[in-house]
Amino acid sequence: MGTFIKIMSKMPLQYVLYEREAVLGKLKGKTVIQAQPTGRKRLNHRDFCEEVARATTFTGAEVEAVLRLAAEIAKKHVENGNIVDFGDIGTLKPSFKSIQVEKGVEEFNANVHIVKPVVRLSPSREYFELRGVSFERVEPQPKKKKKDDASDAASSGSTTDDNDYDIDPSNLPGGHTGL
Repeated sequence: MGTFIKIMSKMPLQYVLYEREAVLGKLKGKTVIQAQPTGRKRLNHRDFCEEVARATTFTGAEVEAVLRLAAEIAKKHVENGNIVDFGDIGTLKPSFKSIQVEKGVEEFNANVHIVKPVVRLSPSREYFELRGVSFERVEPQPKKKKKDDASDAASSGSTTDDNDYDIDPSNLPGGHTGL
């Protein structure tokens, strides 16, 4: 018998439509309408671990400890130059930026010319491709106020959702608006 996992009912992905001028491609220079995801909420790590724990015999703290340990061990392997298959999430591998050095003019020095070493995640296409989702158009929310204005809003009793991201679509590269 497998573990019973309660599947959340699927909610539609909310989006807003924005007009902007296309800067790339066949529509370059023309006014286009583009959808942008909105209405997203962030599930904090502790709540995520508690949700996983409810479907297992582990406590939320144990789930969190296992996830943290897995990440630490994977990072140590990547720091040693190994590529780590991290299951459904994807592959973790070392990467860095390299400064170009003109041949014959300057000798390449790894300590100077290799910069910003990072762990690079190559996401699993199967896992990260959303299938069977629906969409719901919503009206754009007003832009968030600056911190100075936020204290005025708090004193007036109005609140803002810290997890609702309004992005200026004119700053986005051609067509991709991300989730």
